[in-house]
Amino acid sequence: MHKEIDFEKDIEHALIASGGYEKGDPHGYDAEAALFPSDVIAFVQKTQPKIWARLTQLDAAKASAMLLDSLVKELAAKGALAILREGFKCVGKTVRLAYFAPNTGLDPLASERFKDNRLTITRQVNTKSGAIPDVVLAVNGLPVATLELKNPMSATRWNVENAKYQYRFERDPKELLFAFKQRCLVHFAVDTELVFMTTRLEGKDTFFLPFNLGQDHGAGNPAVDGDVRTSYLWHKALTRDSLMDILARFMHLDVEEKTLVTEKGIKRHRKESMIFPRYHQLDSVRACTFHAQAHGSGHNYLIQHSAGSGKSNSIAWLAHRLSSLHDVNNEKIFHSVVVITDRRVLDQQLQDTIFQFEHKLGVVQKIDENTQQLAKALADGVPIIISTIQKFPFITQAIRTLEASGRGIDISTAGKRFAVIVDEAHSSQSGETAMELRKILNKDGIESAIAEQLLDMDDEALSEEAKKELLREQLKRAKQPNLSFFAFTATPKFKTLAVFNEPGSNGKAPFHHYSMRQAIEEGFIHDVLAHYTCYKRYYKLIQKIEQDPEVPRRKAARALARFVEFHDYEIAQKVEVIVEHFRTHTRHKIGGRAKAMVVTGSREHAVRYKLGFDKYIKDKGYTDVKSLVAFSGEISLKEFVDKKFTEVNMNNGIKESELPEKFNTEEYQVLLVAEKYQTGFDQPLLHSMYVDKRLSGIQAVQTLSRLNRTTRGKTDTFVLDFVNEPEDIYIAFKPYYAVTPKGDDTDPQQLNTLAHTLAGWQIFTGAEVSVWCEIWFRNRMNPTGGEHKKLNGLLDLAVERYKKLGEEDQNLFKGQLASFRNLYGFVSQIIPYQDSDHEKLYTYARFLLTKLPYSLDTRIIHVDDEVELKYYRLQKISEGAIDLKVGETEALYGPTEVGTGQADEEVQLSTLVGKLNERFGTEFTPADQLFFDQVRETAVANEQLRQAVMANSIENFEPVFNKQLENLFVERMDGNEEIFVRLMNDEAFRNIAASHLMRAVYNQIRTAGNATSTTKVNV
Repeated sequence: MHKEIDFEKDIEHALIASGGYEKGDPHGYDAEAALFPSDVIAFVQKTQPKIWARLTQLDAAKASAMLLDSLVKELAAKGALAILREGFKCVGKTVRLAYFAPNTGLDPLASERFKDNRLTITRQVNTKSGAIPDVVLAVNGLPVATLELKNPMSATRWNVENAKYQYRFERDPKELLFAFKQRCLVHFAVDTELVFMTTRLEGKDTFFLPFNLGQDHGAGNPAVDGDVRTSYLWHKALTRDSLMDILARFMHLDVEEKTLVTEKGIKRHRKESMIFPRYHQLDSVRACTFHAQAHGSGHNYLIQHSAGSGKSNSIAWLAHRLSSLHDVNNEKIFHSVVVITDRRVLDQQLQDTIFQFEHKLGVVQKIDENTQQLAKALADGVPIIISTIQKFPFITQAIRTLEASGRGIDISTAGKRFAVIVDEAHSSQSGETAMELRKILNKDGIESAIAEQLLDMDDEALSEEAKKELLREQLKRAKQPNLSFFAFTATPKFKTLAVFNEPGSNGKAPFHHYSMRQAIEEGFIHDVLAHYTCYKRYYKLIQKIEQDPEVPRRKAARALARFVEFHDYEIAQKVEVIVEHFRTHTRHKIGGRAKAMVVTGSREHAVRYKLGFDKYIKDKGYTDVKSLVAFSGEISLKEFVDKKFTEVNMNNGIKESELPEKFNTEEYQVLLVAEKYQTGFDQPLLHSMYVDKRLSGIQAVQTLSRLNRTTRGKTDTFVLDFVNEPEDIYIAFKPYYAVTPKGDDTDPQQLNTLAHTLAGWQIFTGAEVSVWCEIWFRNRMNPTGGEHKKLNGLLDLAVERYKKLGEEDQNLFKGQLASFRNLYGFVSQIIPYQDSDHEKLYTYARFLLTKLPYSLDTRIIHVDDEVELKYYRLQKISEGAIDLKVGETEALYGPTEVGTGQADEEVQLSTLVGKLNERFGTEFTPADQLFFDQVRETAVANEQLRQAVMANSIENFEPVFNKQLENLFVERMDGNEEIFVRLMNDEAFRNIAASHLMRAVYNQIRTAGNATSTTKVNV
């Protein structure tokens, strides 16, 4: 096969012999209409004889012309994909141009109609413009794809790049055969090594996407014994059944509409894109559906797809396929598909995409009101439900609310199966909140299992009611036979690989893999480590006071480092480096639209950066760089005694919800962040990142990956790091670059050892744990005031004993207790056994941990008045790429070591989180404050609450606010499981949080309202 024509013949032979095609006649092509007219007419005559008879009755001589004329006109109006799916109108009747494979075998006629489709492969077609494509594929006379073939072994040595050149410069995008949407929906550039495809020819601007399998987790295709590397294209992707499936269930027209404000007024911009699946998308969706069809429900799949993999479309396609999937007995595999996501963009994309396939409403329901809406959707059997996971724990409460209002519903799960698609499989998706999802979706199955297993608990010293609830908690952790989970992530943890463990083609999890390396090499994302510069700071401190007090070493070291980190001189030096680098090297990238992000270590750090940034720019008189800052809550600085700094007042009144849109304008170039916008923030114009925060593991990957999005004109990225070493970043990224190996499973014997160790401290007794659990499990949903007091009193016994320990022993015990909680929560999901003693200790430990106090007297050491900075300098220590291709990847391991201490403390909080930590001994961080700030902002933007504030006193406003509280918490939970569980289970904690939020919302709305009134009066 040394000639191009031999390559062409081989593909033709394969598609005719085993691909389900027939040989097409190039002379039967009508260049004017860009159709194969005889094939169109023959298909209609065979499949729709009544319509053809009607045409011949009207005018036998013109029947063919009338049919073709109607088809050409509707193709011009609707496009080829719509005509294939919906048909076209002729003489008042709908004429079908294709029949797709039915979801079931219940309708024999539908299966017969599918067999009537005639797919042809036609070589060397002469087009109107004189172009001669190597191959044209057609469905019932309508051209749907072209292929330009090149054989590098031929005399010309032309390859796939020459095929791309032909499409760009020798194919007229205005000609019907090649025009967008009109006839051919996809064009393939093919040689023996690689395949590329495009759905829109735009001359020299034509953009091709790879359509390759990948080789060794990178770009390209593996060698094939006895065939060329690209043979999968005609042996798998373009076979009759596969192509018809793509046309029916994958391809869709993506429409993006934007409203732009210009000098001449408002301009509406509409952009259409024809989406053809990339190979890994096609392969992953089919692999999941084929496995589910063959094996039924009860499996957990991990789809590890890199950023840039087109995950939103993959989820939409998978949801649609699973919702209509039937087994060989024509029974539905899944009665409903539940998509778990916090992304609003995906909500709309799912609905728009699936509507194109179904053409009917009600298939997809977005849960955007309250938990009652979710309960109704599950009860009604809505095919595809989009929800946040945080709504599930409230379903029982929602059902009671509906019953009280006379609208009772029953979520029956008997005999029903559910597919759950998890968008971004964070560890929280397999935590306590996800357990509630399992409990709801297999309610009847769990209750049945409880009845069977109660007999095995005769020796358990709990009441019948408590035993049932304890079993219910245990059973909802394990896999459920009626539930299948399909979890998408680019950065799995060990726990993710262990829980979503359905083996893929290589016999291991993940079930399907598209690596970061392949996405980079195929050009879908940028390599954010290609240009990485590290700076190091050098400084010397001198002691100002004569005394030399003894202080704990680690805490003193942290305090001294913090003193330098927040020093005005250090901030000023780094701001100068950042601003000058941005103006010199970054500002002019991406056609002058490039933006940058500065990642700071804390909220106070971000505030000081913003102050330093604004001062430096003002002093220099720069007008070409302007910054925004993003942090939660409010901050006080000792230099500004009477001033509170917030994100809004430092950004001149820009609200949190408006910040991404404002940053997208030409007015702002730099975003200074603290714990925000480091995950899930999609801004393709981000080119440079300046890192002044310690990063490790998944956090490093997710933070730096904010830069990897591609856009027209963006050719590279840049990172300047003040804190981390190149080796640290390499270690963080390496597991997610190519393959993510999973280490040995956690030994469940550790639980027994750890439980024995905890008992040895004599902080609690087995009897106390049993009594506590009896009260908790017997009536945990509606505990009485007396029961609540007993629960707290039992925990207080342990707290008093804990207080008698020394500080080091306190830290050691608390660390071991937290380790048991984490280890049991993990092991109980992957090992199918129930141990009531462990379950009781786990439940007891979760609540005891929240009550164990801090040793407040030694938390923070202040050194500001005791030392001063003698000298300081910044020095570049490395520059260049961090090469992830070298070295072996270390395996990810699960919890194997017993914890021995607490995490390093941050600065004390003056916000709600600080008050809750102080009152309840919790360990929430500045990042957790974001949840409460978002709840407050959502409430402030609520028109109903705004009106209630302006019309009522704070006392009268409180009950109005409390009615909205559940929805406010659920809508902005954002995966914060610890706060969520605490709010759900601790009434005192919830009341204090609610009271604080209510007053903050009331005062903020009042202040804004009064300011508006004053302005109006003054005007």
